[in-house]
Amino acid sequence: MFGGPVLDPAVPHLVVNSRSLYFSWLPADPDAVAALVPPGLRPHPDRQVFMNQYVVDDPTQTSGFGSYSLAYLGVTLADVNAPDGVTPGGWWTHYVTSSEQVRSYALARGAPALAGSTTIESRRESLVAETDVDGVTMIRAQVRVGETGHATHNGHHRYLTALHGQLVSSIYPVVAEPVEEFEIESVEFLEPEHPIYALRPENPLTIAWGYYSPRSSFAYPGGLTVLGALEPSPGTGAWPSGALLDRF
Repeated sequence: MFGGPVLDPAVPHLVVNSRSLYFSWLPADPDAVAALVPPGLRPHPDRQVFMNQYVVDDPTQTSGFGSYSLAYLGVTLADVNAPDGVTPGGWWTHYVTSSEQVRSYALARGAPALAGSTTIESRRESLVAETDVDGVTMIRAQVRVGETGHATHNGHHRYLTALHGQLVSSIYPVVAEPVEEFEIESVEFLEPEHPIYALRPENPLTIAWGYYSPRSSFAYPGGLTVLGALEPSPGTGAWPSGALLDRF
């Protein structure tokens, strides 16, 4: 969905009952993944990559975003945890959404947002989640899932971004109802020439953690916590790839 009113990035937003595939893996090229993290932050020792592909099917599921799809990817960080002190934070490297309204809102909060779409469809006994950029399929994940269980995933996620040369942090509350049976069967990165290919998983595939939830709810917080100025990349004086500087 494109268009709609311009949203104030300082205003919080709620999304309920999205269909969400959220998991993490070990990468094929750990050095390339580590290079995506700006100076001053440290990637997780095993260079875990995370991805959340989700779909919001109906405008009534949001407080103002309307229906849309989104996929974000990034690098798991060391020593930057969520409020529980255990769940590691993450550095967003790619943020792909079908909604121009969501894209503008996310960019103004420091997310490296670009236009694209994500679908999650049932195929035989599996779910297939695909993320496209400019009409080209970049990522395809296939997962075997069972029935929704009675347990819930309750907590917070912490994501860091760059905004106007500053490193900023946001805490996102989440409540999800995962399925009981869950197995990632394959994760394909299909465009070797695209920068997102640097995040591809190793072969054989090693999954660190994950879940699929047909009902995942979360909130965008109302404010950003400024952690300090981003450092230039060593020896170049240049900002790291993905940093968003004074664009708004």
